[in-house]
Amino acid sequence: MSIIYQNELIRIETEESEIPWLKIFTQEPYKEMSELPHNLKYEIYELLDIIEKEMIGYYRPDKINIASFGNYVPHVHWHIMARFKEDSYFPEPMWGTKQREANLNLPDFKFFCEMITAELTTKIRSYEYSF
Repeated sequence: MSIIYQNELIRIETEESEIPWLKIFTQEPYKEMSELPHNLKYEIYELLDIIEKEMIGYYRPDKINIASFGNYVPHVHWHIMARFKEDSYFPEPMWGTKQREANLNLPDFKFFCEMITAELTTKIRSYEYSF
C-alpha cells in the first residue's frame, strides 16, 4: 500500500494486486457514508468518477468494480478495481474464490498512479465548494 494522493478530506492508496486497484479513504474515521458532510460526499463521487474514467481509458478493462464494505476496517472507504475476464478471480469479486492462475500483461500501474495523481492535483484543487 502506498498513498498516491491526499488532501485535508481524503487520501487515495494503492492495493497490491494483479489488477489495477485503488482505495479512497476519508481522513476522518467516519463509519458510514451517511455520516459524511455534503462537500466530502461530493468530492468522493468526483474522485470515483475521475478514477473510473481514467481506468477505462488506460486499461480497457472488461468491467470496473467499485465497492465499499468496511466490515474489517470500520472506516468508510471505497475500492476501485479494473477487472478482466482473464484475472484470477473474474467473475468473482477479488475477495471471492480464485478461478484460475492469471498472467495479465497490463499497462504500467505506477505510470497510471502518476497520471491520476497529476490529474487529481489539478482538478480537486480547482473545485470551490459553496455548501
